[in-house]
Amino acid sequence: MSTQIFVNLTTTDLDRSKAFYTALGCEINPLFTDENAACVVWDEQVFFMVLTHEHFGQFTEKPLADPTTSAQVIVALSRDSRDDVDATLVAGLAAGGREPREPQDYGFMYSRTIEDPDGNILEFLYMDPAAAEQGPESYLADNA
Repeated sequence: MSTQIFVNLTTTDLDRSKAFYTALGCEINPLFTDENAACVVWDEQVFFMVLTHEHFGQFTEKPLADPTTSAQVIVALSRDSRDDVDATLVAGLAAGGREPREPQDYGFMYSRTIEDPDGNILEFLYMDPAAAEQGPESYLADNA
């Protein structure tokens, strides 16, 4: 069995979050979705559990961070191309997301950052396959 990743995020508006993530191309798994949580399916291995603040609070004794004012985690997801990175951001911005900084282009890697409507930070990136296999220095030396 391969490892699956479940990222838990908080939301103040579950319906708004479901609309945002479906606009990015995700599906909602109805078997694990109710009035407290939504299971956002990125692919067969990666899922976001978007939880209301009250529901999320049941899983920790720590105070919840407000993602509009505090960064606790940046979730980075790869895309198949630079165009896919851009298309994902365009869809997310149209669905209420916010791009807090300019795109980052390192030659071997291109990334863009978006905050979902609750302020959770997502980064979408494309990395050249040669750089992923050989490391960025090798890629930059070969493409100088």
